[in-house]
Amino acid sequence: MTDCTLCGLSTDDPVTDSGVAGTFCCRGCLEVARTLDDPAGTDPESVDSGTDPDDAEGETAFLAASGMHCATCELFVERRATSHDGIRAASASYATGTMKLTYDAEQVEADALPDLLSGTGYDVSRRRPGEEDDTEQVGRLLVGGFFGMMTMLWYVLFLYPAYLGLEVGLLDLGGTAGSYLLWNMAVMTAVVVGYTGWPLLRGAFVSLRTGRPNMDLLVAMAATTAFGYSLLAVVLGRTEVYFDVATVIVLAVSVGDYYRERVRRAAAGRLADLTAQRPERARRRTAAGTETVDRDELVPGDEVVVRPGERVPADGAVVEGTAGVDESLVTGESLPVRKAPGDDVVGGATVTGGGEPSEVRRTSSDRNSDGGEPSEVRRTSSDESAGGLVVAVGPEARSTVARLTELLWNVQSERSGVGRLVDRVAAVFVPLVVGLALLATATHLVLGAAPTDALLTGLAVLVVSCPCALGLATPLATAAGVRAALGEGVVITDGSVFETATDADVVAFDKTGTLTTGELRLLERPGDEALRRAAAVEQFADHPLAAAIVDAAQAADVAIVDAAQASDAAIVDATPGVVVEDVEHSPGRGVSGTVDGERVVVGTPELLADRGQSVPGRLADRCERARADGNLPALVGWDGRARDLVVGGDRPREEWASVAESLSAREVVVITGDGPAAAARFERHPAVDEVFAGVPPEAKAEVVERLGARGTVAMVGDGANDAPALGTADLGISLASGTKLAADAADAVVTTDDIAAVPRVFDLTQRTQRRIRENLAWAFCYNAVAVPLALSGLLNPLFAALAMTASSLLVVANSARSLGSGRDSPTREAGAGTPASAD
Repeated sequence: MTDCTLCGLSTDDPVTDSGVAGTFCCRGCLEVARTLDDPAGTDPESVDSGTDPDDAEGETAFLAASGMHCATCELFVERRATSHDGIRAASASYATGTMKLTYDAEQVEADALPDLLSGTGYDVSRRRPGEEDDTEQVGRLLVGGFFGMMTMLWYVLFLYPAYLGLEVGLLDLGGTAGSYLLWNMAVMTAVVVGYTGWPLLRGAFVSLRTGRPNMDLLVAMAATTAFGYSLLAVVLGRTEVYFDVATVIVLAVSVGDYYRERVRRAAAGRLADLTAQRPERARRRTAAGTETVDRDELVPGDEVVVRPGERVPADGAVVEGTAGVDESLVTGESLPVRKAPGDDVVGGATVTGGGEPSEVRRTSSDRNSDGGEPSEVRRTSSDESAGGLVVAVGPEARSTVARLTELLWNVQSERSGVGRLVDRVAAVFVPLVVGLALLATATHLVLGAAPTDALLTGLAVLVVSCPCALGLATPLATAAGVRAALGEGVVITDGSVFETATDADVVAFDKTGTLTTGELRLLERPGDEALRRAAAVEQFADHPLAAAIVDAAQAADVAIVDAAQASDAAIVDATPGVVVEDVEHSPGRGVSGTVDGERVVVGTPELLADRGQSVPGRLADRCERARADGNLPALVGWDGRARDLVVGGDRPREEWASVAESLSAREVVVITGDGPAAAARFERHPAVDEVFAGVPPEAKAEVVERLGARGTVAMVGDGANDAPALGTADLGISLASGTKLAADAADAVVTTDDIAAVPRVFDLTQRTQRRIRENLAWAFCYNAVAVPLALSGLLNPLFAALAMTASSLLVVANSARSLGSGRDSPTREAGAGTPASAD
């Protein structure tokens, strides 16, 4: 058993080449490694095996973790996890709300991990990421909003007029009523700071514990200092208090965090959806019959019965029965494949039906005397697998779906590679502001200012420097971008899209279902007579071309046998005077039957030759050309020779070429699980720079990762097998027609099933990124002007709070402005996705 150098899949029959170092599970992986020519591809030890490089050996667990909202939280949660005996490594991602753990199962039970790791405001659970209830967060905002409103009402009615020297005569702040009012405000502000602002206080505590100052620390210092000073003032009988400063700071930042959290939750992929598609139970065959067992109880060599509509529980080989198998979920192959004894099947694939024994024959004598359904069906296989397959479990007793699930969990739980500007500047900005506040206080004391005035100067520096505008700049503009995207037919599930999409250097497209329709249709239709005869026998078959032939005949109003009357390929009366009998299936080659007393064969040239039907050279040539183009041909023969040809295939979307051309400023790549022939039409197009064909699902993510050496990579796909690649890419775009797993793994989902919307994603993100830059520019300019004023003592804490609030409101107003429509933008007309010039 050898592991593939590219995708890590084990194989008993490795493929090698003297020009490429390493061993590979298939020719597709070999060619991908040869094309990319990545030194990492020649070293098996450098391939990501699905665990972190520095992790010790042990069991792997994936958990949902809520409560994280910055890189500091990630570090704190990871350190908390590895401090427990038995947990050897941890990787957390606040962007997706997931954790990956490597632990010793002898020291720690898997079920105990959530309780062991939860605490300090972080909730770790086995539920799916993104499902955490936001009731608590909304409740904090509602409570804070109510008490904050009451506090500000008292300020407007009583405190602000008194501070401005206006004699309103409503209340004497120095009297008993004034004292009662101030204590009332102190309690209400304590609720706002302590309850609504608890996540900020916790974030500040975590930053101190980890030694990594963040914006939460600065916000918490400003709010608690304003509250603490005001509370002390009330105790000392003073009337100049700054509860409004503490209230405004906490509520402004909390609302911004709520916006950001909503975006983050949308980004969290529901990874258990793929697990749900993996059967948890299996029907194992025993000497006495069959027994239902947990899938995890299967061992190599077990034989399992899989009926039509069910998924294969584990990779293995067919030992009995024949049936069509839809492997598109895990392989990306566009066409269902008929499986017979000896054929391999992948776990997670669906048995689509058919499942006839290798041969079923009936003649007119099989019918009841009254012309109804036959009274007995003769089969050559056991009734246990009738209509399905018996599969012998392979050596690893696990499914390809399980491997895909693990790959996607790995991708989603890794720390995001997209830097957050606010997090980056926090390490320098926060200590600098604190230092300036302390310096300002000390300086004014040395210069002879009263201790109270010096303290207020320091507080003003903290307040005016409070990064509310800076903290709101990105999430509010991102929220505006998300709303604008909906109008463009695009759902943005990860705010980092607005930072990565405009920088995409490579755009990789999945072929099946993305550049093509993903549906088998007739590309070459035979004449009416050939179509009528072919449909008459094909309606009893289940191979991929059968349904397309019958649909084409019905659309052309060609009289055929009524399929609704058919039962197990028995003789059926057709339209008046038409009878089909002696239907015979030849797995992998075609089907034949007697129509109107004449033998009709539909299938491969070899099948027609075996049935005594000659094949003219022109039809044989057309058949070979169709195969070379990656399509599925079938000859139709009767009366001793092939009469016509049916060709089915997966049609390219009409708009695919224009989309590729609109992205010409970037490198356009096509990745497919189909063979080179099926991808040839794309490789020939001048807008496509490169095509990787024959890529197994496990290797798609690796291909995308290696393409990353060329720059930022965007991946466009639709299938569950594309999900790991979508997650690996810097930007993942999924079509709405694809599987839910692909949509969850993607950063953006095109809701209209129109790949023409893909260029609009790049244009939209460009406009949103411009809005983010405008917000950040204002936030930094504000600090550049306001901080020196506060340092000089010209700005007291009240006006500092008003200035800070005004700055935040300007950011909010700018974010609320329409981003405009990208459907007619010059960017799209000139080539959507072309990076804009600097703002």
